[in-house]
Amino acid sequence: MNTDLDDFYTKKAYWQTELQTLRKIILKSELTETFKWRNPCYVLNDNNIFIVSRFKAYCALSFFKGVLLKDYANLLVEPGANSQAVRLLTFKSEAEIIQREEVILNYIQEAINLELSGAKVKFKPIQDYPIPVEFEEYLDRDERLNNAFKALTPGRQKGYLLYFEKAKQTQIKISRIEKYIPRILSGKGINDCICGKSKRLPACDGSHREL
Repeated sequence: MNTDLDDFYTKKAYWQTELQTLRKIILKSELTETFKWRNPCYVLNDNNIFIVSRFKAYCALSFFKGVLLKDYANLLVEPGANSQAVRLLTFKSEAEIIQREEVILNYIQEAINLELSGAKVKFKPIQDYPIPVEFEEYLDRDERLNNAFKALTPGRQKGYLLYFEKAKQTQIKISRIEKYIPRILSGKGINDCICGKSKRLPACDGSHREL
């Protein structure tokens, strides 16, 4: 048991009891307990299998390759319309967790076997994501911005495209684009740390809020 995670599991917050019960079940598996992205993360040979998360409506296991799981009990939930890999196993009570202990361990074991098999998720190529018209106009006008955006990793490009496109109104899209142009020019992704205080570089883990 990793004592660095005790604060997450024992601090007085919603789903505290449920999470502690869930942890006891998880630790019956062969996975190693770590802490990443401000959440408990369970790994096999340094490969991420799932994280434990708390949300307002439920607590959950977030399987990194969940889309490849057979989901024999039909319990996995897609976290968002654009989620290509992650699937959630959600819980709303301690009784539900206790009742589903065997099911939880079966899902965990399948995820372990999947990792050992070397299976990979086939992600949709960045070319399949539409570029918002408003952003395309900025790229056409500014060669430096265009080159900087193309130099970003596909994941970082995707993050910007989805965030810009999510805005329904043109003015909001333009406002978002203008706000993040400096980040793009500096080679940063939308969720990357820009203050240098994150303990999980290059991602921002919110460390700046604790200062």
